[in-house]
Amino acid sequence: MLFDLELIKSVYKNMPARIEAARKSLARPLTLSEKILYSHLFDDNSLQEYKRGEAYVNFAPDRVAMQDATAQMALLQFMNAGKSKVAVPSTVHCDHLIQASVGADEDLKEALLQNNEVYNFLQSVSDKYGIGFWKPGAGIIHQVVLENYAFPGGMMIGTDSHTVNAGGLGMVAIGVGGADAVDVMAGMAWELKMPKLIGVKLTGKLSGWASSKDVILKVAGILTVKGGTGAIVEYFGDGADALSCTGKATICNMGAEIGATTSIFSYDKNMSTYLRHTGREKIADLADDIMPHLRADEEVTLNPEKYYDELIDINLSELEPFINGPFTPDLAHPLSEFADAVKKNGYPQKLEVGLIGSCTNSSYEDLSRAASLAKQAKNKNLKAKSEFIVTPGSEMVRYTTERDGILNEFENIGGVIMSNACGPCIGQWKRHSDDPTRKNSIITSFNRNFAKRNDGNPNTHGFVASPELVTAMAIAGDLTFNPMTDTLINEDGVEVRLDEPQGYELPPHGFDVKDAGYLAPQADGSAVNIVVNKMSERLQLLAPFKAWDGEDYTGLKLLIKAKGKCTTDHISMAGPWLRFRGHLDNISNNMLIGAINYFNEESNSIFNPISEKYEEVPATARAIKAKGLSSFVVGDENYGEGSSREHAAMEPRHLGVKVVLVRSFARIHETNLKKQGVLGLTFANKADYDKVQEKDEIDVLGLKDFKPGKNLTLVLKHEDGSQDEIEACHTYNEAQIGWFKAGSALNLIRKQSNS
Repeated sequence: MLFDLELIKSVYKNMPARIEAARKSLARPLTLSEKILYSHLFDDNSLQEYKRGEAYVNFAPDRVAMQDATAQMALLQFMNAGKSKVAVPSTVHCDHLIQASVGADEDLKEALLQNNEVYNFLQSVSDKYGIGFWKPGAGIIHQVVLENYAFPGGMMIGTDSHTVNAGGLGMVAIGVGGADAVDVMAGMAWELKMPKLIGVKLTGKLSGWASSKDVILKVAGILTVKGGTGAIVEYFGDGADALSCTGKATICNMGAEIGATTSIFSYDKNMSTYLRHTGREKIADLADDIMPHLRADEEVTLNPEKYYDELIDINLSELEPFINGPFTPDLAHPLSEFADAVKKNGYPQKLEVGLIGSCTNSSYEDLSRAASLAKQAKNKNLKAKSEFIVTPGSEMVRYTTERDGILNEFENIGGVIMSNACGPCIGQWKRHSDDPTRKNSIITSFNRNFAKRNDGNPNTHGFVASPELVTAMAIAGDLTFNPMTDTLINEDGVEVRLDEPQGYELPPHGFDVKDAGYLAPQADGSAVNIVVNKMSERLQLLAPFKAWDGEDYTGLKLLIKAKGKCTTDHISMAGPWLRFRGHLDNISNNMLIGAINYFNEESNSIFNPISEKYEEVPATARAIKAKGLSSFVVGDENYGEGSSREHAAMEPRHLGVKVVLVRSFARIHETNLKKQGVLGLTFANKADYDKVQEKDEIDVLGLKDFKPGKNLTLVLKHEDGSQDEIEACHTYNEAQIGWFKAGSALNLIRKQSNS
């Protein structure tokens, strides 16, 4: 299938002139990111230089992609936008709701049974509004986008933080909340603060056990989980051009773990080859014709220190494999040092499960290299000592790897092939364990390894590595095993060594698939009737949030003061809660249940100012709301890192939280709070976090004069009658203040549609 050809022709026709105009306006050479951003301004008349990290800019993305968990809320909001059809090409991908348990066939059948109501809703909404629909089992959204929709020089948004995967095909692809997707699908401008630029110069060439995954694992160790916040990470250099297209996508995919707005590579022959192998020869020809416009200007690559805000140099020829974790994706260990780290830190040395695949590492190249190790294991009479799970990224990859005998190599050493879905990567894993509370270790080729992320067990030590290394470790069953230096004892008692992995960048006999899983929408969906049962526990039509009443906030009750890392997984867990992603009231029962209460070091146990007892967070919020009162949440650094899920913003709004006050925000979550009408503030003095006491109330003063760049005054009222007056910063611009006053961004869209 070839999608969006006319759209891409239009983008490429206009791009050279727009880039030249931007180059003239800025009076300097341009990075690739700047070429794409400035050629996608919503209004051509708005061309000017926008200050990185400060200026808010309106963009016109080319397309929108949504996965089934986030699509529910996005489409429920779009239904209230007053539009008859989406304004840009949009797709829904059913990949999040399939639980990995026993194997692909049975798990998919069970998912179709359990999620039938949701799938029918998503398909009918897609039909009505002109949205492409990818069926359950078709594959993980980001792999499917890379294979079918991503194109060099394009710009897209997606309701998943790993939308950035498409940067592997030279696209500015950004993860957003559903309200942002509604903006674009409704034909409105999409707003983004002009990102800073981090350049990563790659030289040399990968060899041996090193892989593209190790590039981003090393970068994560350098930049940490918030080092990329507000920035695009742009990779360039001879080393970048030498990487495969899917290898580039792996690096971009996991850029979400450093907080980056997105990551991107310049267009090159490897991207062109990938386009041709995936049935997009016409797009490759078009891109080849304007290749200089799809790469950073030569002056930029020759003198990168002049054009990037930060610069990192990595020699791929010297890069060794990395293993990152546990509990955070930026705790980077070179393989040569990992065994010592395991022993020094007391990580469980026995490896219980190895898992490969996911949206990060499920390409043909990934699976073929890992399979070469599985084949060796069989030939050398080794058996996998750990449980071994394989998750293909798309039906095309699954079908092709099955045809070529790759999946069989995994099964020969006890591997279990799961559905083409997210599965264990997002907590959709029915793990079979004799003791679910035991401290244990797993290793994955996924992207995130927060506590409880994969299996719900806070004692599971999750480590992240390349598929090749995960496979080798699963064969050994021991975290201290180094396949580059160590040997194993086979079933005959003979000492053997694993040779370096070998694989194919692309299938030698081409890709193939019988049913890719795509359903096109009806040409005219006006007659499609969308029915949501009022008694449903899975779906609930949305009612607009109330507009601001024009008064300062007074007497807000402290709900929780979160301590340390508080990701969107802590604020709105996935796993079994995914079933309620289309029902705001039901899913709100997971609000902040994973956050650690500063005052008792426990999760889901906070002081309830109504009952004056310690109770669960959602119950406490509901009790405060029932009394006609409102609450506020206090958080630590990088609050809301991780997934793009806007439920983490909608749930607090629904349960009466008016203010979220933190030391610092992750980008997507801060935007999601603004979109839903929650006041997102940061401490002007981060030490003021320590002044917040357990039974506090706050007043927020200055809202009647709410302006960009003007701090607000907060009055902390303590139980003993004393008070602390502190300053709070915000990043709202005039348009975002409009969202706040209207009660939500969607309220404004609906008002504009009806005017």
